[in-house]
Amino acid sequence: MHPIVRRQSIADVLRRTALRLPTKTGIVCGDTRWTYAEFDAIVTRLAAGLAQRGIRTGDHVAVLARNSHGFAALRFALARLGAVLVPINFMLKADEVAYILRHAGAKWLATDSGLAELAHAAAALDTQVTNFIWLPSEDPSQPVPGMVSFDELAACTAALPDVPLQSTDLAQIVYTSGTESSPKGAMLTHDAVLWQYVSCVINAEIAEGDVVLHALPLYHCAQLDVFFGPAIYVGAENHITAKPTPDHLLPLMANQGITSFFAPPTVWIALMRSPLFDGTDLSKLAKGYYGASIMPVEVLKEIARRLPNVRLWNLYGQTEIAPLATMLGPDDQLRKAGSAGRAVLNVETRVVDLDMRDVAVGEVGEIVHRSPHLMQGYFKDEARTAAAFSGDWFHSGDLGVIDDEGYITVVDRMKDMIKTGGENVASREVEEMIYRLPEVSEVAVIGLPDPKWVEAVTAVIVVKVGQALTEEQVIAHCTTHMATFKAPKRVVFADALPKNPSGKLLKRELRKAHTA
Repeated sequence: MHPIVRRQSIADVLRRTALRLPTKTGIVCGDTRWTYAEFDAIVTRLAAGLAQRGIRTGDHVAVLARNSHGFAALRFALARLGAVLVPINFMLKADEVAYILRHAGAKWLATDSGLAELAHAAAALDTQVTNFIWLPSEDPSQPVPGMVSFDELAACTAALPDVPLQSTDLAQIVYTSGTESSPKGAMLTHDAVLWQYVSCVINAEIAEGDVVLHALPLYHCAQLDVFFGPAIYVGAENHITAKPTPDHLLPLMANQGITSFFAPPTVWIALMRSPLFDGTDLSKLAKGYYGASIMPVEVLKEIARRLPNVRLWNLYGQTEIAPLATMLGPDDQLRKAGSAGRAVLNVETRVVDLDMRDVAVGEVGEIVHRSPHLMQGYFKDEARTAAAFSGDWFHSGDLGVIDDEGYITVVDRMKDMIKTGGENVASREVEEMIYRLPEVSEVAVIGLPDPKWVEAVTAVIVVKVGQALTEEQVIAHCTTHMATFKAPKRVVFADALPKNPSGKLLKRELRKAHTA
């Protein structure tokens, strides 16, 4: 049988949805509204236009752009053509972007008007990039001279070349944040991403009737592949925005009748701290998702009180597993507060010691996985690939404990475990304790170099507007309720905590800023 008869790719997901639901609204972004049939047709024309410009199956095409309908269409057009998507964090500096462009060997770079200057600057730093694609944005914008425009490509009437694509072909290379060393490019096949879609649809209950708001950056695998891709797969209505601020999100959620929303805990906290929150009609919001970090227990209770109709899911994973690995569902949010849940449908997860033996209940070990979601390996990095898959399991680098029901709690990233005075302290445990103080809006606990303790437990706190808190109060609260060695030796008050565009706390930036 010819392989094309059994073809299963990311682009086929869109085609099948368009055949099932041709007139249903598929994409809404700014003033742009596409039905699924229109979206699918634009993707096909865009892919044909890219092919006429010389992009072939297997070519690596980088994208440095904010969320837009253009980004969404390009994602599926590259998949339809068999080209490899290389999404890039738009918060990186030019030399950091250039590193990814060089390492990935990208010759094409797609960007938007707001990021064109960064794109050009990065491409000029000894990369192979010779061609640029201009993408439209959520707000009206003009094409950048010297770039091939999205509109021109999407007007192509030539037939799309026959692409002998297989599900095991490479779909994307997603670069990790590189907090410990140079970024690693996780190679994910169509197959890996699609198996992950299935786990998301089943475990996160993503459904055709959802009206989904995609507000976190699409360059990040969580928004792109846990929510946007699966929502296209089932035929949900998708609203895309590049402005994840409370003043924009809250009216948008009310006006568009949003039923499903994902954000990290920091964004949920920001929404509830907004003066607009109590006056916004969020009655249609039924499904809430969070990830990137554990939701503090006190914040979970606040969401339950202020959004009583919202069912919550905690989704845990990482880039290399496409990225979903485990899930804590709505019924367990308070019963298992702080837990990352259990392995999703297509994942097998263990917590092991250094000899790859399962740890006892309550003991700390490394979280490891087996799954068809997993990457092929790190692009052009055999050594780190071998290390990640040693013992025939994927090593997450996260430390966790498992309880007698099989629920996993992430204790910390290995790099975030604080070693103070010969004792190990999990920063998240201290954060949970500090969140019990009603004056605290946000907190991050880090270890800072100290001549006596080697690392001193340090709390960086954002106090709620109109509230007051002292270092002495924080330390007294912690020493009263937990072992003294776990309590902060120092408390710093800040106006805000550094975060990436996905809302994840950047503890490395805090360490850098507060290390003398």
